[in-house]
Amino acid sequence: MPYIIDGHNLIGKLPNVSLREIDDEDRLIEILQDFCHHQRKSVEVYFDNAPAGTPRARQYGSVTAFFVRSNKTADQAIMERLRALKKEARNYTVVSSDRQVQKAAHANQATVMASETFIAQFIFPKSKPQLTQEKPDQPLDPSEIEDWLKMFRQKNK
Repeated sequence: MPYIIDGHNLIGKLPNVSLREIDDEDRLIEILQDFCHHQRKSVEVYFDNAPAGTPRARQYGSVTAFFVRSNKTADQAIMERLRALKKEARNYTVVSSDRQVQKAAHANQATVMASETFIAQFIFPKSKPQLTQEKPDQPLDPSEIEDWLKMFRQKNK
C-alpha cells in the first residue's frame, strides 16, 4: 500500500528534525527513503511553500517529493491527488495529523494514519528489549575451591 504524506506536518512531529532547519525537507526525504527500503513501500510526500525555481516533483528512489508553489498548500495538493485517484485512493494510506486532510482521505476511502502513529510504528519503533549481558564469573576464593574439591572427591568414592 503506497503512502501519501503531509511532509511539513510529519516534520513538525519528529523529535530530531525541526521545521526551522534549512534542510528539514531533505532530512525527511532521507528518513522516508529508509522507510521505503525496509518496508518495501512507495511514498508521495507533499511540501508547502516551494521556493521559485524548485522542481514541482522530484524522484528519490521510492520517494516522490512534490514541492507545492505558494499559490496552493500541500493540504490542497493532497486532496486533489486523492480526488484524482478516484477509487484507487482506497489503496493508499494518508499520513497527516491535519483534520482537513484526514477528512478528505476518509471521504475518498483512503486509510488514515496520524503523523504521530506513523513515527511510532515505522520511524522510531520501540526497540526490542536486549538480552542482558552476563557478568563475567568472579574468581573463587580459596575456601570455595576447597569446598568444591571435597564435594568432587566424595562423589568419586
